[in-house]
Amino acid sequence: MGCCDAPGLMPIEEALDKMLTPITPVSETLQLPLPEALGFVLAEDILSPINVPPFDNSAMDGYAIRLRDLEKSTTLTMVGKSFAGAPFEGEWPEMTTIRIMTGAKIPEGCDAVIMQENTSVEGNSITFNQCSPKANMNIRPTGDDIRQGDVVLRKGARLTARDIPMIATLGISHLTVYRKPKVAFFSTGDELRPLGTTLSDGQIYDSNRYGIKPLIENFGCEAIDLGIIPDCQETLKATFEDAQLQADVVITSGGVSVGEADYTKDILEELGQIGFWKLAIKPGKPFAFGELDHAWFCGLPGNPVSAVLTMYVLVQPLIAKLSGHSEWKAPESIPAITRSAFKKAPGRTDYQRGIYTLEDGQFVVETTGNQSSGAFRSMSLANCFVVLERDRGSVEAGETVQIQLFNPTLF
Repeated sequence: MGCCDAPGLMPIEEALDKMLTPITPVSETLQLPLPEALGFVLAEDILSPINVPPFDNSAMDGYAIRLRDLEKSTTLTMVGKSFAGAPFEGEWPEMTTIRIMTGAKIPEGCDAVIMQENTSVEGNSITFNQCSPKANMNIRPTGDDIRQGDVVLRKGARLTARDIPMIATLGISHLTVYRKPKVAFFSTGDELRPLGTTLSDGQIYDSNRYGIKPLIENFGCEAIDLGIIPDCQETLKATFEDAQLQADVVITSGGVSVGEADYTKDILEELGQIGFWKLAIKPGKPFAFGELDHAWFCGLPGNPVSAVLTMYVLVQPLIAKLSGHSEWKAPESIPAITRSAFKKAPGRTDYQRGIYTLEDGQFVVETTGNQSSGAFRSMSLANCFVVLERDRGSVEAGETVQIQLFNPTLF
């Protein structure tokens, strides 16, 4: 143990290794229509059955020409038209040109397309003001984007809104994907009240489920909301037993610290086994990971920022592996210059909320203010995490720190 390690606290890197090593991706697959496949993970490579584009086509509105004709005269007679979906048919006499539109099929024998802005038109007489076009100018060749047989997406890719129209250009109507993991979640605590009710002394609104559910869905999972569970050991045990029969992963919020009414640890030891219970992370130290009889378990701290942070840093990579999302990558760390001080004590890796900007090519970052694990406005204001190393102390303005820009799951 190093001098800056907090006794009994597991480093984040070790925790992630313990979480990810035993995870086996889901194997069940589905055949889905393309419009329904958004957000699913591919269970097989997608190979293009066709060339894209499937024929040589025009990149411009203009005129199809043969270079040898234009060498003889800069004025040619228009004898036909080629539109997208309605190509020119018939013979193409010498010393003539064909009107062509963007995306239209290139007539046989065409060497180049001259954009209409470089022409003068009098009836069917077309004068070309650019008299030295190059071969294949403004022609998009067959397979210029995708060649038949190309692997366009690999197994393990999660389908995005950018992928769906690309797949549609290939004429593929159905995809083989992995089913989405099911994640059951609930909050624990007698002090929690649902939205729309009146608070009594000592009570607070349950906000964590409203942060956890969109993250589960943004991670590509099916979310099963089991609501608020009171601090009753029998009720909590029954909820765990029900949850693990419905889901691949069970996530709780609260009940993982050391309070007298925190029963989660005892129940886990009865229904499964605990992998670890305390991490060298701030906020989020009382994060728990374990295995139930039929599901994995992640116990989030009760403080709102801690819950979202541990979902983002720890649960997200677990879900990615479980989903078969082999192309998932952890957020990249980027050096930035601080514009404000950041208070910190050595012993835990600290994820503080920051606001970054880019100035003259350099990332700069400042604090969002209150960094309390219960102050969720700091998350709402932030656009990045300022990741302060475990053995690092407080940071003054002007120092270099590492930041992680929020990935799309937090937007």
